[in-house]
Amino acid sequence: MPDPLLTRLTVGGLTLRNRVFSSSHVPGYCIDGKVTDRYIRYHEEKAIGGIGLTMVGGSTNVAPDSPSMWGQLYAGDDDVVPGLRDLADAVHAHGAAVMCQVTHMGRRTLWDVGNWLPTIAPSRVREPAHRSFPKVMDEPDIRRVVSAYADGARRVAEADLDGIEVIAYGHLIEQFWSPAVNRRTDRYGGSLDNRLRFGLEVLEAIRDAIGDSVVLGIRLSGDERLQGGLSRKECTDIARRMATTGLLDFVNVVSGNMATEPGLAEVIPPMGTPIGAQLPVAVAIKEAVDLPVFHAGRIPDLATARHAIEQGLVDLIGMTRGHIADPHIVAKLERGEEGRIRTCVGASFCLNRIHVGLEALCIQNPATGREATIPQVTLPGTAPARRIVVIGAGPAGLEAARVCACRGHDVVLFEARSETGGQLRLAARASDRQRDLVGIVDWLESECRLAGVDLRLDAPVDADHVAAESPDVVIVASGGWPDTEVLPTGTEGSDLVVSVADVIAGTAGLGEKGSSVLVYDDHGNVEALSCVEYLLDRGHHVELVTPDRMVGAEVPFTVYPAYLERFHSEGVSLTVDHRLVGVHRVDGGLEAVLTSAYTGDEQRRSVDMVAVEHGTVPNDGIFHELAASAANGGVTDLEALLAFEPQPTSGDRFDVHRIGDALASRNVHAAIHDARRLCQVL
Repeated sequence: MPDPLLTRLTVGGLTLRNRVFSSSHVPGYCIDGKVTDRYIRYHEEKAIGGIGLTMVGGSTNVAPDSPSMWGQLYAGDDDVVPGLRDLADAVHAHGAAVMCQVTHMGRRTLWDVGNWLPTIAPSRVREPAHRSFPKVMDEPDIRRVVSAYADGARRVAEADLDGIEVIAYGHLIEQFWSPAVNRRTDRYGGSLDNRLRFGLEVLEAIRDAIGDSVVLGIRLSGDERLQGGLSRKECTDIARRMATTGLLDFVNVVSGNMATEPGLAEVIPPMGTPIGAQLPVAVAIKEAVDLPVFHAGRIPDLATARHAIEQGLVDLIGMTRGHIADPHIVAKLERGEEGRIRTCVGASFCLNRIHVGLEALCIQNPATGREATIPQVTLPGTAPARRIVVIGAGPAGLEAARVCACRGHDVVLFEARSETGGQLRLAARASDRQRDLVGIVDWLESECRLAGVDLRLDAPVDADHVAAESPDVVIVASGGWPDTEVLPTGTEGSDLVVSVADVIAGTAGLGEKGSSVLVYDDHGNVEALSCVEYLLDRGHHVELVTPDRMVGAEVPFTVYPAYLERFHSEGVSLTVDHRLVGVHRVDGGLEAVLTSAYTGDEQRRSVDMVAVEHGTVPNDGIFHELAASAANGGVTDLEALLAFEPQPTSGDRFDVHRIGDALASRNVHAAIHDARRLCQVL
C-alpha cells in the first residue's frame, strides 16, 4: 500500500504529486514588495525536498492602503511579475506546484508605514493587535479594492503560478463577514447575505481576471472564537455558500482569530499545545463542502499528517513550520528515512522574529533562509580528513561534531555529563510546555551517531586529554554557567541567590511545598517563565520581578499568552519596572530589596528563596588553557568565517576555536549557527 501522504491530489485542473503542502506565510525575505533571490531559494528548497505544493506571498498586498509590515510582497503594480515568474520557474523545475496568497489586510495593519494612508475596514472597530482606528469604507473604496484584488490576482497568473489563494480570516474579507467588526447598515452589513457581498464580489472579479485555468481557493476560519464574532456553525455555513458559487477550487481551513496576541497564539499554536488540535474544525468544513479541503495548524510530524489524510479528515495537510525546520520532509519519507526528519518543536523563534521586524529563522536549522551560503545538506569535503576534537555535547558541540563528520573528518566528542544536550535538555524538563525542546538535541545526537562521531559521555577533559588525541582542530563548545551576579557591585547578598537553572535541576535546595520564591528575571526570555511554571507545579508561591516594562519581554508572541494565563489564574505576583538590589538573611528566611527602575523607591519582600535569571558566563577555562599552545592562539579569523572560507592554519600544531555559550551568552540558534558556519568549510 502506498503511503497516503504520497498519493496524488487533483485541485481544479492541477494535479499535486503528494498530499503535503506549506501554507502561505511571510518569512521577511522580500525587499520593497518584490521577490528576492533569497525568497526564491527558500521556496525552491522545499520543492527540491519533495513537497507537493508551496504557497508563497503570505499576505501579498494588492492596494496602497494595505501596506507591508513584515516584508510582504506587493501585487499592486506590475513590478511583482518578473520575480514571481522566476520563483515559479525555480519551483516547477523540481516538480512542485506553487500558489500565491493575495489580500487586503483592512484594519489588520498600520497607518504610519508605507504610504501613510489610513487603514480601512467595514466599520470603525479597532483591532487590538494593531491598534489603528480605521476609516469606514465607502462604496468607492469598495469598488477600488475589489478591482485591486482582481488586478493583483491577474499579475500572479501572468507570472505562471499554478493558483491563487484569497485569505479571508482576520483580513478585510472576514472583517466584512464578522459581526464583531462589521456594524454597517447598508447593503454590505446586517444580514449574512449582505456581509458576504463584498467577499463574493472579490471572488467574482478575480475569477473574471484569471479565467478558469488557474486554481482559485480561499483561506477562512472554521470558528472565529471571538466575542461577538462568527460561531463554528456560521463559519461552516459561510464555507458552504462559498463552495457552491462555482468560483472556488479549494477551501483552506484554520481556527480562531488574529485580532489579539492570545488569538494569534491559538491560530498558530506554539510548543506545549496539543498537536493537530484544529483538525476537528477542518473536518466540520469538509463535511459541508464538495471541494478539496486544506489545513495547516501544528502538524509537526508525519504520523499526525498521515492520520489526517488516511482518515479523510482533510485532503491536503500543511506542515509549514515543519518545512522551516526541515524542507526535505517528503524526500526523506520517500527514501525510507522518516526517522531522520528534523521535527519542528514549536518554539516559535521563526514567527517571533517577524513580529519584531526581523527575518524568519529556525531555532534549530541555521540553513533555512540562508540557502545561498549554508546548504541544507552537508556534503563530504574534498580536502584530506583531519582529526577533530569537540568539547561539550550541547547544541553547539553536537552540531559541530555532526557537520565535521559529514564532511569526512575523524571526530571525537567529549561530554562531561552522562547525557548530551547541556542546558537545553535541562530547559526541556522545566515543564510540559517546554518538553518538545528535547527534540533538538535528540535529533542532533542521532545524526552524530549515524555520521560516525566517537561520542564519549561521562568524559571531562583537560589539556592533556586533548593532546592525547593528536587533534588537528579543537572546537570548544563547553557552554556557560548561570550568571547570578545581578546585584549592584559591592552589594552583599550574591551568595544568597540561586539560578533558575539550579531550581529546575533540583540542586537549589527548594523548600517544602508552599514556600515563597521570588524569581528575578534580568533576561526577559523564557527561562524565568519556565522556572515559575516549575515552581507552580510543585505548589510554591511565586512573585516574578523584572526591570523590564513587561513580563517576558523577549518571549515569542505566540508563546507568552499561555504563561500569563496560568500566572494570572494561579495568583503569581507580577512586578515590572523593578530591580533586585539586595538580599539579606532575616528571621530564618530572606529579605529581597527592590527599587523602582524609574523613581528609585524601595520595596522589601520576605521570601524563602530568591532565584535569578541573568544569562550565562562562558565556561571557557579549557579554551584558554588550549589557546596558549594552539597554532592560531585561539583566534577565529572573522573575515574567513563571514566569507564561509576555511580558517587559516599553519599545520604544525592544532587550531582551537570556541562556539556557542562558551563564546558568549546568546541562544540555541546562535550556538548551532556558530557551529555550522565554522565547520561546513573545515
